[in-house]
Amino acid sequence: MWVVKLGGSLADYPDDLRRWLKALAEAGKGRMVIVPGGGIFAAAVREAQKILDFDDAAAHAMGLRAMEQYGLMLCGLQKGLIPARTEAEIRNALQENQVPIWLPVQMLATQDIEPSWDVTSDSLAAWLARRLGAERLVLVKSCALPKGETAMAELSRKGIVDAAFPGFVDAAAFDVWLVNREDFTRVSSQINQYTSVEAKTGH
Repeated sequence: MWVVKLGGSLADYPDDLRRWLKALAEAGKGRMVIVPGGGIFAAAVREAQKILDFDDAAAHAMGLRAMEQYGLMLCGLQKGLIPARTEAEIRNALQENQVPIWLPVQMLATQDIEPSWDVTSDSLAAWLARRLGAERLVLVKSCALPKGETAMAELSRKGIVDAAFPGFVDAAAFDVWLVNREDFTRVSSQINQYTSVEAKTGH
C-alpha cells in the first residue's frame, strides 16, 4: 500500500492535477490511498485567521475541513475515487479494489495532534501512513525540489514540508518520496512497475 499526498497547489495546474488523478485511479486500485492538501480552502482559513485573529485550535479544525473540501473536489474530478472517513472505510475500499481519498476529520477527532500550522497535510499524510502500515509515502509538490538526497530538517527549513514533518517520519517503517508535479512520467512508471510486480507475485 502507498499513501499519496496531492498538494493543494496542484489545483493551480489543472492539467497536471487531472493527469495524476487519472493515473492513481487506474494504477492505484486496491493499493493507493490519496491524502488531499488544503489548497485554496486552507488558504481561505489562513487569511480569515489573519483578519479575525481566532485561535489555532479553531484554525486547525477548519484546516482539516479544508482538506475534506479539497478531497471531495478530487472525487468530483475523477471517477473511481471514493471518499473515506475512517480506517475501516479505507481498508474496505482497498479490499474492494478502489482508490480511497481520506477525509481526515473523523479519524483525527480523538488524536492528540498539536493544533498548529506546523502540522499540515504533509504531517497528517505521514501519520496516516504509519497508522495503515504503508510501504511508501509519496508527497506530490508543485514547488521546485532540491536535487539529490536532502535531510528532512533541511526540507522543513526551506518550507518544502511543514515544520512537524521530520518528527512524523522519524524512524518510519515506510519510504518517503518527495516528487514534483512534473515528475509524473517517472513516478507513473514506478507505480505501474510496482503494481505489475504485485500482480505477478499475488500480493
